[in-house]
Order: sequence, then structure tokens, then C-alpha cells
Amino acid sequence: MHARSVGHTDPVPGEGLATSAAQAAELAESIGFPVVLKIVSPDILHKTEAGGVIVDVRSADAARRAFETIVANAKTYQAGARIQGVQVQQMVSGSQEVIIGSDSDPVFGKLVAFGLGGVLVEVLKDVTFRLAPVSREDARGMIEGIAAAEMLRGVRGAEPVDREALAAIIQRVSDLVSDFPEIAEVDLNPVLTHGDGATAVDARIVLDFNPPPRRQQFTQDEILTSMRRIFQPKAVAVIGASAENGKIGNSVVKNIVNGGYQGKVYPVNPKADQILGIACFKSIADLPDDVDVAVFCIPAQAVAGALEELGKKGAAGVVMIPSGFAETGNVDLQRQIVEIATRHKLRILGPNIYGIYYLPQRLCATFCTPYDVKGGVALVSQSGGIGMAILGFARCTKMGVSAIVGVGNKSDIDEDDLLAFFEQDENTKCVAFHMEDLKDGKAFVEIARRVVKKKPIVVLKAGRTPFGVKAAASHTAALAGNDRVYEGVLEQAGVVRAPGLLDMLEYARALPILPVPKGESVVIITGAGGSGVLLSDAVAMNGMRLMEIPADLDAAFRTFIPPFGAAGNPIDITGGEPPATYQNTIRLGLEDDRIHALILGYWHTIITPPMVFAKLCAEVVEELREKGIDKPVVVSLAGDVEVEQAAEYLFARGIPAYPYTTERPVQVLGAKYRWARAAGLL
Repeated sequence: MHARSVGHTDPVPGEGLATSAAQAAELAESIGFPVVLKIVSPDILHKTEAGGVIVDVRSADAARRAFETIVANAKTYQAGARIQGVQVQQMVSGSQEVIIGSDSDPVFGKLVAFGLGGVLVEVLKDVTFRLAPVSREDARGMIEGIAAAEMLRGVRGAEPVDREALAAIIQRVSDLVSDFPEIAEVDLNPVLTHGDGATAVDARIVLDFNPPPRRQQFTQDEILTSMRRIFQPKAVAVIGASAENGKIGNSVVKNIVNGGYQGKVYPVNPKADQILGIACFKSIADLPDDVDVAVFCIPAQAVAGALEELGKKGAAGVVMIPSGFAETGNVDLQRQIVEIATRHKLRILGPNIYGIYYLPQRLCATFCTPYDVKGGVALVSQSGGIGMAILGFARCTKMGVSAIVGVGNKSDIDEDDLLAFFEQDENTKCVAFHMEDLKDGKAFVEIARRVVKKKPIVVLKAGRTPFGVKAAASHTAALAGNDRVYEGVLEQAGVVRAPGLLDMLEYARALPILPVPKGESVVIITGAGGSGVLLSDAVAMNGMRLMEIPADLDAAFRTFIPPFGAAGNPIDITGGEPPATYQNTIRLGLEDDRIHALILGYWHTIITPPMVFAKLCAEVVEELREKGIDKPVVVSLAGDVEVEQAAEYLFARGIPAYPYTTERPVQVLGAKYRWARAAGLL
């Protein structure tokens, strides 16, 4: 029998394990009253539910009775439960209960969790996650990241909790599970917070000495070598090429040739002499040895044999269009082709994909419609249907792209492999992912944190499916199937998460053309008070701050607006003003160093028609750019259909502009701010 005594601010209370009622009384006296008694059993997770907790025990006799009651309750609750004894613990009070824990996830590895504790964690599920190891900054972000963060700061006169003490415990748990991989789960629940510390009053640790192995890892050099040959091939083979219109193998060859690809094209078809004037090869064995990438257009059952043949040619990768693998339940066949590819050092993109577009090479290796508007955005989708929506949006908005890539089943190549290529690709300025899941979340976060320092990453995470069904031995593990895991980890990676498909596409279109803000002060200039209110709401909802206009700047704006207008912020110039008022206020907003970003709210009037506004706005912005002043400017246009042409005109000149909405321009500006903060540029 042993009792541990501690002070008020220690992270754990004084405690000891009693195996008899007499020991419980003795421990209670040595620790000091009041105490708490709790059942200790590896088979009973929810102690309170089992009647296994008695609090506020204030005498030795009460400790004896509590011991006997708890043991009896435990046997009634679960007759076969192994009972190791009863924990006697110093009774600690605190202003708020929180949970700090860790779980081992098959996608992300070691996760660290923080949220409201006690029974609230099960009811509210107000919890946030990060990958271990977490930095002190990550830990602080977790504390601020829960919905109830305001409670921890102190509300209605309550004392604020010691958030630095909480951050220290989060970091210690992270270090513990990082240093000891056999720790599968940790649950500190509740942790009682005080104004000058925090104390974990209950803990549970689950061990697993046979964790699943991490998937095969490639070095960055190996990944880059393969990715460069796939995206920038000197020779492309089409396995299953066809001379018959309407066949996938015919569409792929047609797109590659008509798309203007300048490398060698090798169709493979045992029954055709030529396709589109290009000589065919009867078999893969007949191909030259300079093939970089092969596009497979053959049935799933024929893929394994073809991969064996292709592997002997020294190719780098396969664009695997066929379906009929894991997505239809044929997991064994998918596993087989991955084993063959790994043995031959072939990388597989897919299967079950629409193909790949890489516009700098004029490579259109897909059976879908071609695309030829070059630009700086790489778009990746897990779904073929979403891929075609991406293509349609890009065409409709004239958004220039560097690549459009389908990843499908992700049997091999996934998002972190693609990021390795796009990171060093000078043609790519922004990367946007539609993903339903991640194969290796840890690898994705590792490279994403590096890439976002150079270029934005936008993610649309679809689905709310738990990572896997398992018997959770702790609250933390039970919560880890929550989408909050992706939310927290993607935030840790520094990516910009998009709430929907159109948001992802608009972020991808706008982020590369918006300059990086040099500070947090945002100003709204609007011709309509109603739009100013909506724009202000959107600013707050997107994590930005409206500037408090200083007196001298207020006076400067007032020289351009009518007396019944409003300086302040939003600056309401009113709807009846001529073009010069827009021109002068925009110029002032750009010239003043204290203003870091402008949101313009245009109201359609005959006095200042949409295209007149668009042209003067673009002229002022360009005038200041030539003087070295380049700030983010976004525009909301309210009016008749002419505002659509005005928005298109502005976007083409590097000013994101949207008709009929006050939310969208502020959302894209907020996305730029989120990326700039993650990249350390603010």
C-alpha cells in the first residue's frame, strides 16, 4: 500500500490503491480528507455508470463503507469483472473539467485530443485533435479550437483557467505517446482546471504491443523521380488502344494526339496496325524501352499480366483507368496489382480514374473532354464525377490550370506523392484536393506543412465516415471517428479547408491572384448600407478583423463622401455617387499603409454603371500596383445582369469579383488570410 501526496497545482492528485476496506481507511487518513474512491478494473470503463465512484469521503469509517459499497456495485454491474482494488484519491476541485487524451489511428497514427471533460465529452463531443508530436503552439491552438473555448477564458465573473498549464499537459501526453509507440490510447478525464494549474484526476492507458505496420515509404527523391516521369513523359504507351470510336482506348489516344503532346505515343493493340495514323504495337513486350508512363484501358482481369510485362520495360508509372477493383469489393485483385507494381518499382495512379491532364506538357491522358487553358492551379479529385465538375468550372470561368488529376482508389499514388511533385513544379501556384479519405494522414501532414510555406493548399474533405469500427477502450478513441479529427489535423497542416465543391474551386481560382496581405486591418467601401452590414458579418465569420478607422483617416474619407454617407467601417459612400467617389475612396484605401485589404461593395446605378465601375476599379488598382502598392482587393457586385460582365472583367485583371453575393468575395479573402497565417507571412 502506498499513497502519493501532492500540492494543489500538481498535474495529478495524491492517491493510492487499496485492496481491502482497512487499507482504504488507512490511505484516506494519510492522504487527508476529503477523498474520492474509485473502482480499479480493466473490464469496467465507465466507473460512474457501474456505481464505482464515491466522492467527498470525510472519515476513515466512511472510507471503509465506501470500499465495500464500490466492490459490491462492481460485482453487480459485471459479475465477471476483474477487480484489482479501489483507488483512494485526494479530492480536487476545479472551475472546469476537460479531457486530454490520445488515440492510435490507422490513417493518422498518434492523435492527441482536447475538449470538454466529464460526461460533457460524450454529450457535446466538443473536442479537437492534432497529430503527435504537437508543439506548444499546436497545444494552444487546440485549447482555442473548441466551441466552448470562451468558458475557459472565464465567463460571468468566473476565474479564467490556466491555459498554459493545460497546454503543458497536452504536450506531455503528446511526448509520451510519441516516445512509447506501444501506448495505443490515453484518457485523462477529467482534468480539473484552476486559475493556477490543472490536475488530472482520472487516467486510463491502453497498450498494444503489435501495432499495424505503416505502409511502404518512399524517399522524396524516389517519389520525385517517378512523378516527373509520369507528369513529364518523353514517351507514353496506351495499353488497350482502339481504332473504334466510342471506346475508351480510342478516346485516350485521340486526346493525347489532338491535345498537342510532343512526345512519343505508342498504342498497343494486337489486332490493329495503326490508330490515327500512328503505328501500333502488338504487345507490351514489343514496346521500346523508353516508355515513361502507360495508360491502361483494358479490363481489370487483364491488368496483372500487363503490369508484369510493363515492369520489364522500366516504365515509371501507370495511369490506371479500369474499374473493377477495391471499389467493387475486389480487394484481392487490387492488392495483387500493387504487389506486382511494387516489385517492378512501378507507381500506380488509380485504378478507377478518368486519367490525368498536365497542361505544360500538353498531356491529356484521359477519355474525358480535353482542356487547354494553361494556368497555375493543380486540381485533384478522388471522384471521376467531381473531376468533370472541376473541368467544367475551369472552362466556364477560364481558370487556367497546370494539372487535373484523378486518384480514384489510391491503391498507390496519393495526395502526398502529388504534393511532392507540385511543390517543386514552377507551373503550379496553388493545389486543390477533393478527397474522401487519406491513406497516410501523417505523410500528408508532413509534406503539406512544408508546401504551404510556398503555395496554398485547398482541401474539400467529403464524407463523415468513421475511420473504422473498433471497440473503444477510452472516450478519446470513441471520439476519433469524428470529422473533427480531419478538421484539426488539416488545420495543423496549414491547408485551407473548403466547406463545399464550389468553395474549393473559387478558392483555387482566387488565391493565386490575390496578393499576400501585410496585416490584419480590413476595410469595407460600399455604395449600399445593406451590403455593408452583410459584408461586415461575413468578415467576422471568416476570421478577419475590421479596422478601427483612426480620426485622420476618417476625415480623409469624409472629404470624398456626402454628408449623409458614413465613414467608420464600412465606409458607405451611398448609391447616388458618381464614378469619381468610388475612384477616390478606393485610391485612398490602397494608399494608406494602415489598411491591409479592401472589400468593395458595388451597387448598380445608372450614375455609375457596372462596367464603368469595373474599369475605374481596375485602373486604380493597376495604377497603385505600378507604384509598388499591391493589396488584396475583392468585390461584391449587386445589380442587374450587367454585373456578371463586370465581375468577369475584374477577375481577368487580378481582382476577385462576384455578382449577387456578399459572402463569396469575403470567403476567398478569408481563405487567403488563413493561408498567409499558416505560411507565417503575417
